Amino acid sequence: MKAVIMAGGKGTRLQPLTSNQPKPMIPIANTPCMEHIVRLLKRYGFDDILVTLEFMPEVIQDYFGDGSKWGVKMKYSVEEEPLGTAGSVKYVEDRLTERFIVVSGDALTDVDLQQAVALHEERGAEVTLVLKKVEDPSGFGIVVVDDDGRVTEFLEKPDPDEVFSNTANTGIYIVEPGVLRDIPEGQEYDWSKELFPKLLQEERPVYGYVMEGYWEDIGDIEQYMGAQRDVLDGKVRGVQPPGDQPREGVYAGSGTAVGMTALKGPVVLGDNVWAGPGARIGPYSVLGSGVYVQAGASVARSTVAEGTSIGEGAELDGALVGRSCKVGDKARLLEGSTIGDEVEVGEGATVSAGVSVFPGESVESGAEVTEDVT
Repeated sequence: MKAVIMAGGKGTRLQPLTSNQPKPMIPIANTPCMEHIVRLLKRYGFDDILVTLEFMPEVIQDYFGDGSKWGVKMKYSVEEEPLGTAGSVKYVEDRLTERFIVVSGDALTDVDLQQAVALHEERGAEVTLVLKKVEDPSGFGIVVVDDDGRVTEFLEKPDPDEVFSNTANTGIYIVEPGVLRDIPEGQEYDWSKELFPKLLQEERPVYGYVMEGYWEDIGDIEQYMGAQRDVLDGKVRGVQPPGDQPREGVYAGSGTAVGMTALKGPVVLGDNVWAGPGARIGPYSVLGSGVYVQAGASVARSTVAEGTSIGEGAELDGALVGRSCKVGDKARLLEGSTIGDEVEVGEGATVSAGVSVFPGESVESGAEVTEDVT
């Protein structure tokens, strides 16, 4: 059975983290989100993978190549213009002659795919949606299924007063190839907004598999930070940060020189991370490869991407910092601040809570930034 990974999204709500990379390549515990999906597919025997791309396709192609590193075969389809979630799969219809599974490349999950496929087969479904019960379903498509698992109602991203179910669509589908004939060719078309309502109106066999386990849509900064925190807490079955584990809650790559007394787990360190005397890292912090944390600096509940340096006495508390940045001595990055790639934050500067600084920008020494810098 083939798998299709939809990986064309720009991730506008994740900017500036996604300004220079596609959304599926956002790292979760130092591993791209889409790599977690590839590993999940491999675990359940889906080793023939087709990836639909649109935004910055070469980044994903260069990273995954032919997939052999992960024990799978990967091929790619690059859209010349956006075709929507269903339209992108229609575009590769000639390669999908048998039942296949569709997975979003920008979500994190440990769903049991074998159980979902088994229900699909037992019910004789044309499409089976993988569903998850959530506390707040308003940001997702919501679904009602009957006692047999058949979908009876579907509404995409309802207003709060329209919510009639707490069962959300995860964006994972098992699909019979004949369904692709219902998708118009060469135009934007969406699974949730257009195809599923059409199939329900025609009383076609659409079923839902309500999954157990973990699922999180990586749609915005808050969801991203939450998903990464869940990985560090061990809540995502089969997902473990890379590197050795010198002690419980601490993962460290090769060549990393950080004293254990500087670390408060859970924490993930990439390769060749260095910390100076009196530096403090953690809890719930992830540092990419080649990050330098100078003497007396503090990095708590923060993510720092590869090649970034943190100055002496700097303070990061709940911040996200991109690649190849320079955070000056005694600078402060507060809760929810997000720093894009190749940004320089001057000595003693403060980036206030929730403020974003976009790639290539700079913050002057001593400045207090209270609005986005774009």
